[in-house]
Amino acid sequence: MMRQLTRAVAAAAVLFAAPARATAQTFPTDDPVIRRIYALGMDSSQTMRLSQVLFDSIGPRLIGSASIKRGNDWLLKTYASWGIEAKNEQFGTWRGCRRGYSHIDLVEPRVRSLEGTMLGCSPGTNRKDLTASTIILPRFADSSEFVRWLPTARGKLVLVSAAQPTCRPREDWQANATPESKVRMDSLRAQVQREWGGRNVRGTGYSLAIGTGELGVRLEEGGVAGVVTSRPKDAWGTYEIFSTYNKRAPAIALSCEDYGLLFRLTENNQGPKLRLNLDAELLGERPAFNTVAMIKGTEKPDEYVMLSAHFDSWDGSSGATDNGTGSVTMLEAMRILKQVLPQPKRTILVGHWAGEEEGIVGSKAFTEDHPEVLKGLQALFNQDNGTGRIVRMGAAGLPNGAEHISAWLARLPAEFKSQINFGGAGFPSGGGSDDFAFACSGLPAFGLGALGWNYGNYTWHTNRDTYDKVVFDDLKSNATVTAMLAYLASEDPVMITRERVDLAA
Repeated sequence: MMRQLTRAVAAAAVLFAAPARATAQTFPTDDPVIRRIYALGMDSSQTMRLSQVLFDSIGPRLIGSASIKRGNDWLLKTYASWGIEAKNEQFGTWRGCRRGYSHIDLVEPRVRSLEGTMLGCSPGTNRKDLTASTIILPRFADSSEFVRWLPTARGKLVLVSAAQPTCRPREDWQANATPESKVRMDSLRAQVQREWGGRNVRGTGYSLAIGTGELGVRLEEGGVAGVVTSRPKDAWGTYEIFSTYNKRAPAIALSCEDYGLLFRLTENNQGPKLRLNLDAELLGERPAFNTVAMIKGTEKPDEYVMLSAHFDSWDGSSGATDNGTGSVTMLEAMRILKQVLPQPKRTILVGHWAGEEEGIVGSKAFTEDHPEVLKGLQALFNQDNGTGRIVRMGAAGLPNGAEHISAWLARLPAEFKSQINFGGAGFPSGGGSDDFAFACSGLPAFGLGALGWNYGNYTWHTNRDTYDKVVFDDLKSNATVTAMLAYLASEDPVMITRERVDLAA
């Protein structure tokens, strides 16, 4: 009985531990390169090791920061260890900054450490305590009223965001509230956002943009001690962290709960004071780089297949799923390709872009600096929407591109092909990521759309975008699929033509 039980347990362990393997029937062709890519990508994946170094050790990668330069140099070293030629290409300069620690404490009317952090490129407090009372940005009829109010904010921390009436996600209200209670809360949420944006912020004549924007600069000019923001997501414990252009007055982001606490104390005249101790440094103009790596083509070296992912991130967390996972996908795909296809027909490039978060500036610069790549581009594959497996593709308005992609997808293992919804010629990217820098010139640039994994609420631009959110089974699948697509595009005997769909028809 014990022997039978032991065997049963052992069999179960094998069943649950063994990864799903592609069987002979799942490969639609006998292409040995596809099979080798599968074996390297699914059985010998390096995605976990690469992710740990990038997300944990290097960390967030705000353009202009010391950490993104460390990341660029790590990419060079990693590619060199695989025998792949790579270089950092400077495309301009960007304001530089160094983020250190953020200590934020409520000291009156009671003592409590608050959950929050500096905005990107915020000035610090010179590692000294800054203690100040708070004031709420009031409602203004017009900008002249704001100017008259500004002296009252001198030396204070100004709360410039709406306080949410609830920090519970909508799904929690949907699951538990009475219908009447949910309707009231939905109405209150909408009212708060409408009134705050329309009467408080817009009434100043300045914009908050993504962070503190023009309003933060104007408040700083008025002598405020600092600016306090909150941009909670519709999820437990997550909030967005962007940047500030302030040079003296620190700007911080607080969690929904702690911002609400501070707002209520201030609104009810209960004398709140914060103590900030923020370590940060503004570094002036710094070089900005894209990291570009290459496996040189043999028969058609002046034609290109390009892998694409932005390397920069906001710096409130680790930049794991936005867009560290896209970066690791392309890095791992190049590792695989170097082993299985050291002499491709077409040149295979990868671009790790800086400045996507600021308006795809790095990839735009590449298109301006490398007309030869644009002329000879066979296909570009870009990934930038989280850790999930690739489930969507379109052909950026190119009918011939759709024909090629359909043929390439047909040669993928069935478990990969079946999960990808291919939309045909479709439309160009909406402009949200770096493929648009190429697609807007009519080039065959294709986005690899990922399964959501609640990306928008939990990790996108938030304080929770960390290593532990990565779904490594999906990540290694993505790197494998990307390597297969790059191989098929490189070896395709026919070049994709640039005729476009008449979208107005």
